[in-house]
Amino acid sequence: MKQFDEAGAALIGLSVDSGPALGAWSTAMGGIRHPLLADFWPHGGVAKTYGLFNEAAGIVNRTLLIIDPDGVVRHTEAHQRTLPDPAAALSKLKELQDA
Repeated sequence: MKQFDEAGAALIGLSVDSGPALGAWSTAMGGIRHPLLADFWPHGGVAKTYGLFNEAAGIVNRTLLIIDPDGVVRHTEAHQRTLPDPAAALSKLKELQDA
């Protein structure tokens, strides 16, 4: 999204689905404009590193992370049946950048 680019941030999606499955999902959704990373093998390896992997369901919990350029997680928000609000995410990002 342009607003994140202008803020010097990268917006990335992460799923344990394979690359082809993510591509099909993106197409079915009308095209996703940000990169989608396939955390397929080892299954959920990246998600486990960040504490996002739901072992019982075998999926990644829907979570917004703000990670600084050094790879340090600065902010997390869990989202069960909702999507993150882009305006709120940008506001939090600016707050962290100004700190």
